[in-house]
Amino acid sequence: MSSLYDGDRHSDGSQPNLSKQPNSHAPQPVSGWRERWWRIVDLKIGVVPAPIYILLFLLIAAFVATGKVPSDLTMSIAILSFGGFFFMQLGRWLPWLGLMGGAAIMCFVVPSAMVFYHLIPPPVAEAMDTFVKSSNFLYLYIAAIIVGSILSMDRSVLIAGFLKIFVPLAISSVVAMMVGTLVGMGTGMGFEHSLFFVVLPIMAGGLGEGAIPLSMGYAGVMSQPQTEIFAQIIPVVMLGSFTAVVLCGLLNVLGKRYPHLTGEGRLQAGLLNIDVNARRSDEPVDRAMIATAGVTIVTFYLVGVLAQRLFDFPAPITMLFLVVIAKLGQLVSPSLEDGGREVYAFFSRIVTWPLLFAMGISYTPWQSFISAFTVQTVVTVVATVCTLIGTGFLSARLVKMFPIDVAVVVGCHSGQGGTGDIAILTAANRMSLMPFSQIATRIGGAITVTCAIIAFQHMA
Repeated sequence: MSSLYDGDRHSDGSQPNLSKQPNSHAPQPVSGWRERWWRIVDLKIGVVPAPIYILLFLLIAAFVATGKVPSDLTMSIAILSFGGFFFMQLGRWLPWLGLMGGAAIMCFVVPSAMVFYHLIPPPVAEAMDTFVKSSNFLYLYIAAIIVGSILSMDRSVLIAGFLKIFVPLAISSVVAMMVGTLVGMGTGMGFEHSLFFVVLPIMAGGLGEGAIPLSMGYAGVMSQPQTEIFAQIIPVVMLGSFTAVVLCGLLNVLGKRYPHLTGEGRLQAGLLNIDVNARRSDEPVDRAMIATAGVTIVTFYLVGVLAQRLFDFPAPITMLFLVVIAKLGQLVSPSLEDGGREVYAFFSRIVTWPLLFAMGISYTPWQSFISAFTVQTVVTVVATVCTLIGTGFLSARLVKMFPIDVAVVVGCHSGQGGTGDIAILTAANRMSLMPFSQIATRIGGAITVTCAIIAFQHMA
């Protein structure tokens, strides 16, 4: 055995004191300029280190100076990170506004105004618009949130939530339609205009899936250009969505004050209790399984896209039904569910803010938004959305659900489609409710559009 240590003996033949040898694996103390620099690096805007953030600004400004900003993935990540996390931090820092979802409001409303007033350079706005609309960035996010959150649910109670949510959604929609129409008539707008051009567009399911088919149906009945009718509807839809964002942000504040009214992302006790830190074992998540979950999510979405192309059925709803069936049938392995949870956590915590910034640039035209701010329209829209959310809050007890969380889901029925759902759930800090919000937005919107066109044909 002594031969094992012969190479380590001192010149006098004694053994070295191994306990005093420096440990090469132990962290070495750092002082001076490096420590100060590391403290600066650890200062972050969102997830971006402060020095990198400054460098991003200089790089973007340099590309703008050349007159051409690329719309590829790398430049888009840089711009969306720079803008999204800036407005997130600003919204959280502002007193009161930060408590009521100010970060979400700042991320998608302020950039819209900045584009209109050219405070965001046109080359940057054009690059972002091209990237967002050509890459389907929005639908990748929705797919990750829907599939990831459902994979994280307890399957034994999953189906209960999907069945029960229709009760407060239906009651709220009918009551909001009646109250909104009466308020509109009280402001002097008339029955038909109040109902068909203000109240029903709010609950039609957004722009692409709601306002466009609704305006096409109206145009066919009235023999008018669809673009003219759409121009009347779009400001109302945007104002309704903005109102829902503010109200659901206030609901989040209410939930902090009265915890018994909310499940913090659960519709009822034991339902949709998604813990992004939950683990089935102490072993770390296999990175390959996270990639597997990502590919699985994309596959579910593409099946929905194909179904929409073949049967004209909304892709998110097809995707939603498929992943629910897979979850209930235990067709997804526990390790894949853990991977889906990690994908969901990444998109909900990190990607939300750049996405909201992108939506403000590409999907929220400022001029259309502010054109809705007439006294008659504002009063009617606010009354409709308040009634919708308030009725959802009160009717939640009928199905033994948490009032605040049900009200947030019902509030998505007045959102601006998928973009509105993201803004509303972010303001309410309840992104885990995305699968249920899709029911309110897509299915509720489709029913609203269908009934509205049929009723308009008989009344026109």
